[in-house]
Amino acid sequence: MKPIRLMAGFLTVGVWTLLSRVLGFVRDIMIAGYLGTGPVAEAFLVAFSLPNLFRRFFAEGAFNMAFVPMFAKKLENGEDPKKFAQDAFVGMAFILTVLTVVGIVFMPLLVSAIASGYIYDERFDLAVSYGRWAFPYILFISLGALLSGVLNATGRFMAAAAAPVLLNIIFVIAMLIAASLDTPDQSRTIGQWLAYAVPLAGIAQVTLVWFAARRAGFTLLPGMPKLTPELKRLAIIAAPAALAGGVVQINLLVGRQVASYFEGAVAWLNYADRLYQLPLGVVGIAIGVVLLPDLSRRLRAGDTAGGRDAFNRASEISLALTIPASIALIVIPIPLVSVMFQRGAFTSDDTMATAFAVAVYGLGLPAFVLQKALQPLYFAREDTKRPFYYAMAAMVLNASLAIGLSPVVGFIAAAIGTTVTGWAMVVLLWLGSRDMGEAARLDDRFKTRIWRIILAAIGMGVVLWGAQVILGPFFGVPTLRYVALAVLVLIGIVSYFGLAQIFGALRLGDVRRALRR
Repeated sequence: MKPIRLMAGFLTVGVWTLLSRVLGFVRDIMIAGYLGTGPVAEAFLVAFSLPNLFRRFFAEGAFNMAFVPMFAKKLENGEDPKKFAQDAFVGMAFILTVLTVVGIVFMPLLVSAIASGYIYDERFDLAVSYGRWAFPYILFISLGALLSGVLNATGRFMAAAAAPVLLNIIFVIAMLIAASLDTPDQSRTIGQWLAYAVPLAGIAQVTLVWFAARRAGFTLLPGMPKLTPELKRLAIIAAPAALAGGVVQINLLVGRQVASYFEGAVAWLNYADRLYQLPLGVVGIAIGVVLLPDLSRRLRAGDTAGGRDAFNRASEISLALTIPASIALIVIPIPLVSVMFQRGAFTSDDTMATAFAVAVYGLGLPAFVLQKALQPLYFAREDTKRPFYYAMAAMVLNASLAIGLSPVVGFIAAAIGTTVTGWAMVVLLWLGSRDMGEAARLDDRFKTRIWRIILAAIGMGVVLWGAQVILGPFFGVPTLRYVALAVLVLIGIVSYFGLAQIFGALRLGDVRRALRR
């Protein structure tokens, strides 16, 4: 994959992910408006987090990190990649079907493990009920992730990136239908319909990528699982990656456990998570999805210089977009949260608590994205052991901070633990990459531009702070607050890219050429 194709793939994934995140905001705005931070909202958020947690282990976090490099190498060498993908598809379907049944049966234990603070109130029974409907999502979305890995390894990014859009559309439709029904308890009706929507969305997503893979020549069908030597090797590689790739989710689980002991905190952290996940999803996920198969092919072909260029350009563009986003989340969290979520059952107190979490998560945003750029250096070499060891150290640090600080600073300890752990993980991954040769070295262009990016982002932060003061009165007017936020965001974008051009941090010509491609 040439550099221009790397950028084009990044932009394809980024644009579709942006659309998904925007629709996700619509979804979360509706959940906040209908349910606020009440027991139904907190119960559903925990129920929906369960299949997503396991998905990061069995699909995106583990299986795909091991599967994509092996599949890409077979594709490059013509070693029957279709048979390998078919065997992996059947094996994953079998394992996850068993896991789904076990999860449904033992749902009370799973809810206790993730939110033990719910046990003595109504949130527990609601979370168990919603969880049993939502948990089959792991089967469909994990198979979809494997199919997406096949598509990404062949340079086809659109269908896999577009699939999450279906989830948000189905959620929005479910809430609109539930809200239109005449029921005694509307909030519980909406919560139940959301639970029904989860497996339906999973079926829609896997169907979309299955047909896309079929068009690409990879028709993967159900069958009897066979433990081939290649699948054994895949399992050996995937086992440590299960933790390494899902470390963020594990840390969020610890944070959610801590938050479950503070009323409303699970919802506050979830809404804050949605805001910082927008730039993380658009940039970080796009980088990870495109960079891993590209590095795998280059290393297989002995193209060290090309691998180094791909790594540096991916890191450069990700930081050029996420450092200013981080500054914005730190400088203007209250306008962002109040305009996006404060309506209906979501109060001004909820806004302040959520904004506090947004600012803390914002401090860690560049770290979360850098992990997406650094991890492929290991996974492309089928090295999952060292990221596993780093993840273990990060987990201990996160748990120590989240649990140890919670009696002192309350629910925000969970966000502090996540952010500090994110930076610790970056340091460990970077130090570990020093023995990988030229492919993992920073080039002169990156070293020159990173400081200019930081300077431009700080300048944008100063401009945003001043604009926030001037526009402050308009945020208190319901009919004008949306316009005020749009103006504030536009000021941030224009000031950053203007300063970036002046300082030489980001060349718009590079972006324009990639867009034309």
